[in-house]
Amino acid sequence: MNQEYTEQLKKIETQLDHWLPNNPEAVWAGEVFDDIGEDILSIKENEQQSLNSLLTPVKELIYRGGKRWRPLLMTLVCEALGGGDASVPLSPLIEFPHNASLIHDDIEDDSEERRGKPAIHMLYGVDTAINSASFLYFLATNCIETCGLENKDYIYKLWANCLRRLHMGQAMDINWHRNISTVPNVEDYYLMCKLKTGSLARLAVELGAHAAGTPQEKVQLLRKAADTMGVGFQVLDDVKNLTTGSPGKKRGDDVVEGKKGLPILLYLQKYPEKRDIVFYYFHAAKEEGARAPEVEILIDLLTASGVFSEAEEKGITLLNEAKEIFGSQQIHLDNFFKLIS
Repeated sequence: MNQEYTEQLKKIETQLDHWLPNNPEAVWAGEVFDDIGEDILSIKENEQQSLNSLLTPVKELIYRGGKRWRPLLMTLVCEALGGGDASVPLSPLIEFPHNASLIHDDIEDDSEERRGKPAIHMLYGVDTAINSASFLYFLATNCIETCGLENKDYIYKLWANCLRRLHMGQAMDINWHRNISTVPNVEDYYLMCKLKTGSLARLAVELGAHAAGTPQEKVQLLRKAADTMGVGFQVLDDVKNLTTGSPGKKRGDDVVEGKKGLPILLYLQKYPEKRDIVFYYFHAAKEEGARAPEVEILIDLLTASGVFSEAEEKGITLLNEAKEIFGSQQIHLDNFFKLIS
């Protein structure tokens, strides 16, 4: 982690800790449930296990780590635009939905690992994981009421729009990997990335700009930068999954899940006659998992075709475009982009 961001990340962690305290009594006495009403007090003695099932799974994932680059982006944008630390209290509004979406994503993809350990649904069961992650989406909004910023309705609107966009992008991704023979075109893939991966990046810059009192005409340009960055980040993540392996996940997980990442799409553009064999490898991997020999055979085919280099170049180009847009607004994020690329 770049030392430049150490203090900022400590502030972000403090906000996450505030809304997910380790002490059960602090949960009951604090703001997590203060708006549910008096009924919650009558169950606290007998339903500690229920409370644990709500909070323990999400805390398990959040405190495994993660770069926290989304809330970090928010705070860097806010600071660069003259808002100081005004956006820091909104950190859960970015990081909690991100982690909730990872838990749901792992269930939907039948993934076994996340951040180097068993996926949350593998540890706690699908029902508990779904409920706990869903709770985390909404727990995030508590920080809006206490953030000290004006125009809270606008912040709620940004959050709700982000979650709608994120779930639409996930719907596209699910449709493509559930139907193995469905191959989207590259432009549709970019749109999916913009929605699924870029939505929280967009929310981050919107919140940072709002906290700094930035005019809307400038915010529109920052949205474009965030969208572009989200697509570039996802493209590079697709490449990593099939080459070095994504951190905390098995190499080739995307093949097992039937994901249509950019390397696969570029390969099928080059060799449309190979569609059936690629689909065969997807089916075999789905049946046998990441250890299926077909996973490495397909990776070897992709490597020999040069599509990994092409996709990586595209991802880097997109990140550079985003960095230039931010720079044009006097938001200089060179070290931040090194962190996420």
